[in-house]
Amino acid sequence: MNFSALFIQRPIATTLVMIAILLFGIAGYTQLPVSDLPNVDYPVVQVSASLPGASPETMASAVATVLEKQFSTIPGLDVMTSSSSQGNTNITLQFTLDRDIDAAAQDVQSAIAQTQRRLPTGIIPPSYQKVNPADSPIVFFAVSSRLLGLTRLNEYAENTLAQRISMVNGVAQVQVFGSQKYAVRVRLDPHALRARGIGIDEVSAAISSGNVNLPTGILWGRNRTATIQANGQLSDAKDFGNLVVAWRDGSPVRVRDLGQVIDDVQNNRVASWVHGDRAIVLAVQRQPGTNTVQVADRVQELLDRLKPQMPASVEVFKLYDRSISIRNSVEDVQNTLFVTFLLVVLVIFLFLKNLPATVIPSLALPLSVVGTFGVMHQLGYNLDNLSLMALTLSVGFVVDDAIVMLENIHRHMEMGKPPVEAALEGSREIGFTILSMTLSLVAVFIPVLMMGGLLGRLFHEFAVTISAAILVSGFVSLTLTPMLCSRFLRAEHTTQHGRFYRTVEAGYEAMYAFYERTLKSAMRHRRLMLLFSLAILAGTVVLFRLVPKGFIPNEDTGQLQVTTETAEGTSFESMMAHQQAVAAIVAADPNVQDFMSTAGGGGVSSSNQGRMFLRLKPRGERKLSADEVIRELQPKLAKVPGIRCFVINPPVINTGGRPSKSQYQFTLQSSDLATLYESAAALVSKLQDDEHLQDVTSDLQIRNPQVQVDIDRDRAASLGVTALQIEQALYAAYGSSQVSTIYTPNDQYWVIMELMPQFQRDPSALGLLSVRSKTGSLVPLGTVAKLSRAVGPLSVNHSGQIPSVTVSFNLKPNVSLGDGTAAVEKTARAVLPASISTNFSGTAQVFQSSQQGLMWLLLLAVLVIYIVLGILYESFIHPITILSGLPFAGFGALLTLLVFKTELSIYAFVGIIMLIGLVKKNAIMMIDFALDAERKEGKAPADAIVEACLVRFRPIMMTTMAALMGTLPIAIGFGAGAESRRPLGLAVVGGLAFSQIVTLYVTPVFYTYLDRFAKRFGRRPAA
Repeated sequence: MNFSALFIQRPIATTLVMIAILLFGIAGYTQLPVSDLPNVDYPVVQVSASLPGASPETMASAVATVLEKQFSTIPGLDVMTSSSSQGNTNITLQFTLDRDIDAAAQDVQSAIAQTQRRLPTGIIPPSYQKVNPADSPIVFFAVSSRLLGLTRLNEYAENTLAQRISMVNGVAQVQVFGSQKYAVRVRLDPHALRARGIGIDEVSAAISSGNVNLPTGILWGRNRTATIQANGQLSDAKDFGNLVVAWRDGSPVRVRDLGQVIDDVQNNRVASWVHGDRAIVLAVQRQPGTNTVQVADRVQELLDRLKPQMPASVEVFKLYDRSISIRNSVEDVQNTLFVTFLLVVLVIFLFLKNLPATVIPSLALPLSVVGTFGVMHQLGYNLDNLSLMALTLSVGFVVDDAIVMLENIHRHMEMGKPPVEAALEGSREIGFTILSMTLSLVAVFIPVLMMGGLLGRLFHEFAVTISAAILVSGFVSLTLTPMLCSRFLRAEHTTQHGRFYRTVEAGYEAMYAFYERTLKSAMRHRRLMLLFSLAILAGTVVLFRLVPKGFIPNEDTGQLQVTTETAEGTSFESMMAHQQAVAAIVAADPNVQDFMSTAGGGGVSSSNQGRMFLRLKPRGERKLSADEVIRELQPKLAKVPGIRCFVINPPVINTGGRPSKSQYQFTLQSSDLATLYESAAALVSKLQDDEHLQDVTSDLQIRNPQVQVDIDRDRAASLGVTALQIEQALYAAYGSSQVSTIYTPNDQYWVIMELMPQFQRDPSALGLLSVRSKTGSLVPLGTVAKLSRAVGPLSVNHSGQIPSVTVSFNLKPNVSLGDGTAAVEKTARAVLPASISTNFSGTAQVFQSSQQGLMWLLLLAVLVIYIVLGILYESFIHPITILSGLPFAGFGALLTLLVFKTELSIYAFVGIIMLIGLVKKNAIMMIDFALDAERKEGKAPADAIVEACLVRFRPIMMTTMAALMGTLPIAIGFGAGAESRRPLGLAVVGGLAFSQIVTLYVTPVFYTYLDRFAKRFGRRPAA
């Protein structure tokens, strides 16, 4: 049966089918969303809880532990980590990829509700957000004004812009850096309190009771009603300063008499700068699983609608937009696709030297690519780097089937057959070969489709896209190509040729003659060729061990993140000075276009840390890549005394839920805190001297200066004072406590009470404070408590409910992730006691698990190909012959990666898997012809395979060169995001180039040996 005959005999129907495929694909392309990668985000929910004034230990034991126990019952929870600092706990819940984030969020909400009764009194109810705190914001906006003060500017930024942006579909949260929210701050003088005989708790009670906003009722008259309004609500510092706290000697003692009452901000220990000036920065974070480009576009559309409503004095400047680099990357891949198309067509023309003959197989390219767009739209895929890279790669080999079909029909025409007869005979003869090539190539990606976890999600779209392109091209090659050949292709002996044709053909004839001589020589020295093959196999194993292993290469997205850290206990004023010194160096760097800097709160985990987000100049305007900018910037930043700077190029995929100062993470866990903290410090010290690592640090911060207040409970009880009163007095004095609230139509504002700044610097001021006892007398705190100096934790961290310390590290230049993780494991085994459990987390963890699974994936791909070929050829032997060239492809790919100092990353490994499908095509073309020659002409196996190699030499060279040209632009690597694509291109180009040369000689040798093997066991392989 000849499937192609139906389409050769019905050219109009064939043409209309192709037009339908084209229209279907164009319609799908116009509706494909643009993205950087397929949806590979883990569903992540972050829970936040606050208990103002509570120590990190209290937050960890009384809040984090209670919530973690309840969260652990949620199905699908994969990783749970928490970080507890002064007054705050953040718990990150990472779920498995198959969980819906909305359903997971509902489970989290239910779990929070069930823990409310077990949480401490006074806690601000926990809240959750569908956001990964380790993800980089996708858009930064700087809000500034030359006329408005920071409090007025902050009110507009938070209440108008941030709230409206938060409502945009796909936005998880809007972080506000440098928040300057209005508040009334009451600063008390302990001397004034003592002189007037007033306890600090009395001031707090007076402010709370003097500022009220309660319902007052309605007057119901016979004919009319009137609402009762009272002026119990105060609005500014002047009003609060006039509040009466007590009466002494017949005169009122007002709040202003006891210190200062000022209009201030809620958190005066946070600041952000843009272009060296104070500003409010809004950082937009997307929900896991949403499209970055679509979310960024929606946010920009909202701002465009809000611009006419903005005050004229407010300026909103876009500092960074991740969607721009994504669009640039996708556009560059599209350009690469176009260049690849031209190169492949050029290869076809050079081999065929005939315009109609070039056009016929070339039509398979646009039809295959455009038709795949329609399939992608139906499956809900994106137009992203991986799907476009799949199409770019497919351009190199989707034309193979059409070339093989055309070349075989052309061969029949050269025999003198009419075009239609040649098309029918040629298509019938080669149809099974094309079917075998197509199905076996698609079968390579079946194991990829079966992959689970992050890698499975990442490459599922890649595998389906490239398989769709292959299937469409196979269909086109069996239908349109033979039909066009029967109408437009002509035999070459009937055509007069010019000098160009004769020159190129002479070159090909010389190459053909050389191959014929060397092939016959190889067949005479088959044992030597066999030994050579075994040597290559051994060399492949050696190269696999030598090539450095990596995960996903970093891309230059034009953004860098800097985490700054000073010594524990550093004051905010000192932190600001250090942060400004670092900012001055960054501002002077010629590669940096814009940056924002923040110190204090607003996403910073500790009071001694700051953050900076750098937007680099466009790639064409700077000589250095993002990683090179880091290496150039780090020595400069290291010169600033008293502060450490950790600069990272944000990874393309964030696989962890815990932010860290360096890119890779190694977590230590133990219930024995003393051993855990001591061992973690020792490990960090050792790793800092390792030659593979740099920027080694940890989240262990346990030497924060503390003042220990030891309550004399017996003495306090005898004086009528409770421990609760003492701690409440301390919190009122030093906790920046919220003692009241100002309610307005737009927002709520805090009234904060604390001691005057000069008394907050001196611990001896504690002795000046007094509280009112049960007997009515004032009791100085100094009489019931003693002070001592100590150190304690600045934060307490858990991983899976167990206390943990996370060590983070970066890699030195030219060090692979595989070498880095091996160095960490080796040092950990030597330093850590057996009581401490360890594991890599985040990207390093996914890398390790991927290394274990990829080899099985490769073996499974080979097994699937063997099964498919065995079914197609009804033979156990022929698939082995066809697959005999695989070691040569692997050797060439690994050797190329080693020569170009490129890691064997996930992308490169996928390239090696692709080689399985590409390399076997040559063998299929040879063996099909040889089997036919044996069966029909009775030739000996050796003669049949030699003839097959010579007859198929031209299509083999054409298809291989087309595949090489199709992959070459990716291997060269130009444009945005080329860093991640280049390893795949190098692996395919190197593997194809090496295996192309070798398999032309080795496959015939294996064919004859396996034929002898089959005869020895009394059975010829099925034809």
